[in-house]
Amino acid sequence: MFQIKPILSMLMRNKSGPLLLLVQIILSVAIVANASFIIKERVGLISRESGIAESEVFDLTVYNFDDSIDPNKQNLIDVEIIRNLDGVKSATSSSMTPLSGGGWSANFSYGSSEEERKDTPNAALYYGDEQMISTLGVKLIEGRNFYPDEVSSGGPELATLAIVSAGFAKDTFGDESAIGQIMYRGNIGDQPMKIIGVVERLQSAWVNQSNINRSVILNTELGRSFTRYLVRADESAIADLKEAIAAALHKEHPNRVVRGFTTIKEHRNSSYRDHELMATVLSMMVVLLLLITSLGLAGMVMFNIERRTKQIGTRRALGAKKRDIISFFLVENYLLCLAGGLLGGLIAVQLGQQLMTLYSLPKLELIYPIATVAGLLVLTTIAVILPAQKAAKISPATATRSV
Repeated sequence: MFQIKPILSMLMRNKSGPLLLLVQIILSVAIVANASFIIKERVGLISRESGIAESEVFDLTVYNFDDSIDPNKQNLIDVEIIRNLDGVKSATSSSMTPLSGGGWSANFSYGSSEEERKDTPNAALYYGDEQMISTLGVKLIEGRNFYPDEVSSGGPELATLAIVSAGFAKDTFGDESAIGQIMYRGNIGDQPMKIIGVVERLQSAWVNQSNINRSVILNTELGRSFTRYLVRADESAIADLKEAIAAALHKEHPNRVVRGFTTIKEHRNSSYRDHELMATVLSMMVVLLLLITSLGLAGMVMFNIERRTKQIGTRRALGAKKRDIISFFLVENYLLCLAGGLLGGLIAVQLGQQLMTLYSLPKLELIYPIATVAGLLVLTTIAVILPAQKAAKISPATATRSV
């Protein structure tokens, strides 16, 4: 019906070309399947929501060089200066900037006694005031925000209240509500902090770490010689505010440096640049491999047409229809693709196991080798159909010509 036996005989009669194509298909399936899986993983990482109004929030850092400056008092003065500028929606001092690649993290403990003590997962650590939530644009889904009189100014040891992300609450307390839970910085009894609120999502500074969705905000403004501020404003006002903030802070005290002015969106683009580059390079490689494989099969068909011209003419003279000639070459293509796809799929799974071990990637899903083979069948069908149609047009009279 599909004349598989004569097709196999012809493939075995001239082994070198089909064998090279088979190896090419095997490698293509193995590489494309894993590359596609990695692309999907990278795109998934890049598309994660941060929970932050990324295009409206920017950070800046103020470096004070005058030893007579009281860092705690100066911080309070500076944040009020920034808040009172036209175009500023809200502002806060902060220990770190989301998605920036650098900041603070910590582990806490909880429990009513040393015997019942449990450690929390590692979480990003934000120190800030009552405007931290509104500045970042995160959504409070349970509990409440800090009150202004609950915010202290000084060292980390002054923190008594915490607002946590839903990711941290879920990983720490499971289905139990985090509101009212007491955490400790260190051993049980050391610096207790009560959780009073939960935000829907607040990512950390590190996009490649497992704690990206675990964050804790503590009710303390840190007094240091250098202070980071987060400012939220309309996108259209950010360019003017960069100059206005620097001018206002220098007017208040000239002996310092004001720098940064980077939006969270810009931090995000920078942090995910390597992931985007990898996804782009792998995408190009996938396209090239599939294209080369398709062209290789098309080339083999064209070569076979030239070599089998008289044979095709003979088949036409014996009653073979055009669709029979076309199906002959298509079946030949499908046999190579299916054989190479099966072997390539097995190698793809083994390669996926190695990548999972070496680079902590998730397990390769079988849908990727299957989809790769299906895609290859479609592409090679398109590549083979045109030369196959050319072969079908060979006249039966060709069989009677002398060579």
